[in-house]
Amino acid sequence: MNAPTNTKAELLSKVVEHVDITAYDARPVIDAMRKMSFTSRDTARAADILSMAIEDKACSVWLTLAGSTSAAGCMHVYRDMIRFGMIDCVVATGASIIDMDFFEALGFKHYQAQANVDDRHLRALYIDRIYDTYIDEEELQACDHAIKEITDALEPRPYSSREFIYEIGKWLAAGNAKKPGSLIQTAYEEGAPIFCPAFTDSSAGFGLVKHQVERIKAKQPYVSIDSVADFRELTDVKIAAGATGLFMVGGGVPKNFAQDTVVCAEILGIEAEMHRYAVQITVADVRDGACSSSTLKEACSWGKVDVTFEQMVFAEATTVVPLIASDAYHRGGWQSREKRRWAKLFAA
Repeated sequence: MNAPTNTKAELLSKVVEHVDITAYDARPVIDAMRKMSFTSRDTARAADILSMAIEDKACSVWLTLAGSTSAAGCMHVYRDMIRFGMIDCVVATGASIIDMDFFEALGFKHYQAQANVDDRHLRALYIDRIYDTYIDEEELQACDHAIKEITDALEPRPYSSREFIYEIGKWLAAGNAKKPGSLIQTAYEEGAPIFCPAFTDSSAGFGLVKHQVERIKAKQPYVSIDSVADFRELTDVKIAAGATGLFMVGGGVPKNFAQDTVVCAEILGIEAEMHRYAVQITVADVRDGACSSSTLKEACSWGKVDVTFEQMVFAEATTVVPLIASDAYHRGGWQSREKRRWAKLFAA
C-alpha cells in the first residue's frame, strides 16, 4: 500500500470523461462482431435488436439502469439516447440519477482512482470509492443539501419518484444547473419520464430524511415518495405505449420493475403485449437462480418478455454499451422516429 501521503487534490486530479457516441462510428466493429462468436456475436445481435426496436414505429423503447456505469463514463451515452429520441423512458437506481447525474449537474466530477491507495486513507480525506472511481464526499453532501433545498420548496404531499425527478429537472432548467445537458434536465426538456423505484437508496434519501425530520419536529406536513404511484404510473406508460422494447444495463430492481408492468396491466384487466424487444447487459451469474432478476427467456414464462427478439450479453457494460449505442446512432433509425414524450400522460 502507498503511505498515506497523497493529498486530496492529488487523488482527485484525473477527471472521468464521458464517452460521446456521436464522435466515432461503431458500425464497422459491430459488423465484424456479427461474424465472430462468444460475447462478440451476442453484442452484435443486441445492437441489431436495439436498432430494430428504434426502427419499429409502433414501439416505445425504455432504458433501465443499475450499477455505476454513469459514474464510469457512460453518462452522456444515456443522455444522448434521450436527446436523439432513441429511448422514451428511463427506469434507474436512485444512485444513477442522483449520486451520479444530478451530482455532475451541480458542477461536481467523478475521478479516476489511483492504484494501491489505502481505503482508510481515502476515508480520512472524505473520498468515496466506486471500484476504480473516486467521488468527493463533501461534494456528495452538497448534493444531499441541494435535494433538501428542492424538497423544502415543494408542496408537502406524496410524490412518485417520476414526479419528484421532474421537479429536479425543472429546478435545473430554471438556471440552477452548473453543467448543462444532464440526463435529468434533458429528460425534463424532452418529456421523457425517469422512474427510480428504489429512489431513497441514494443522496436523495439523505436529503429527504433531513427534510422530514425537520418538518416532523416542527409539526408540519412533509414530502414523501410513493413507490406504489411509481408502479401505477409506469404501468400507465406501458398501457399507452402498446409495443415496447427494453435496453437494460445491469439488472436488479429497475429491470424487474419495467418488466412487471405487463403483469400489472393484466391484473388491472388490460391485455398488454409482452415487451417485444429486450436486451440485457450484465455480468450477473445465472447459477444462483437470479441473474440480478431472471434471464430474458425465463421472464417469458412470467408473461413479461417475448423471446423472439431478446439477447443476454454477459459483459461489463462500459465495454459494450458505447459500441451498441454508437451503432444505433449511426444507423440512424432514430431520425424518422417520433419522440413519445410520455411525461404528457402526467401533465396537470
